[in-house]
Amino acid sequence: MDKDSFRTIQSIGRTELIDELMEHATFKKDCVTQSYGDDTAVLDNGENYQLLSSETFMEGVDFDLTYVPLHHLGYKIAVAAVSDIYAMNGTPDVVLVNFAVPNKISVDMLKEIYRGIGRASEDFEFEIVGGDLTASHQILSASISCYGKVSQEKIAYRKGAHKDDAICVTGDLGGAIAGLRILMREKEYWEEQGAEQAFQPELDDYEYVVKRQLVPIGRKDFIEKIDELNIVPSSMIDITQGLVSELKHLADASEVGAHIYGATIPISLKTRHVADEMKEDVDKYALYGGEDFELMFTLPEKDVEKLTDEFSDFAVIGKITEQEEGVKMQQAEGDMILFDEPEEEN
Repeated sequence: MDKDSFRTIQSIGRTELIDELMEHATFKKDCVTQSYGDDTAVLDNGENYQLLSSETFMEGVDFDLTYVPLHHLGYKIAVAAVSDIYAMNGTPDVVLVNFAVPNKISVDMLKEIYRGIGRASEDFEFEIVGGDLTASHQILSASISCYGKVSQEKIAYRKGAHKDDAICVTGDLGGAIAGLRILMREKEYWEEQGAEQAFQPELDDYEYVVKRQLVPIGRKDFIEKIDELNIVPSSMIDITQGLVSELKHLADASEVGAHIYGATIPISLKTRHVADEMKEDVDKYALYGGEDFELMFTLPEKDVEKLTDEFSDFAVIGKITEQEEGVKMQQAEGDMILFDEPEEEN
């Protein structure tokens, strides 16, 4: 390879990298309804749609064993996988779990991770059906694949949002990154005091945000409620990389614009307190933090009213607009932030 032609992954970004890699996926199967580009792949089995999702977690990149209890790690990687299934308005059935394990991880430590996955399997009603184990030289790596299903008339893609649909999110945003900031601060303090010493951080005041980081919750309750109400979102995506990133994915897939209002984004008071303590912008926590595993979805106004009568844990944060208007946010003071420049027509 020519040295001058070397491109870093960072230089093109995650989405473009996937697009380039998938250029080699030329063989097609008739049963594949949706390939890459959504929260899951979708296969048509003649009765329902089968949903396939996978997640990979790398020690030192996605988790730090200094402050992540092993059973919490197991629970979190399971939630990451089932959240993708929920983002398609589906339900999980089974998971496969793969680990690359270094010598520093004992049998009992690995069992603790599985204990967390097992707890998630009870909460979200999926069966662990196996996987693979291999050795690793230094770091722990975990990947999980989840298989679920959804009826053909109830599937929700990222595409499908229409002009004037309401943009909604479940729960509150920014809590996970707030929890991470607290855990990282406590780790830094521990290292300054001498990492060989026993140290028990005082986290009682930060319990909510730390749980949002370590033990996120998949929104099974929301999927069950809209099924009960016979509501199908016009589009949906789970919030794993931050609100702005996911909003742009949804807008691009639906070929629409989006106008959100900063003052309406749901942020917990406990998250705000952490941002104040850190002297950081809480809006950035919500917009860019990620790992909240909440669902963002769009609905016509009549369905918003129907949902509001039966389910309170969601907020309307904006509306879908024409594509040429781009993706933007109106701040409380009235200033407009444009996240995505609309493309000019030739």
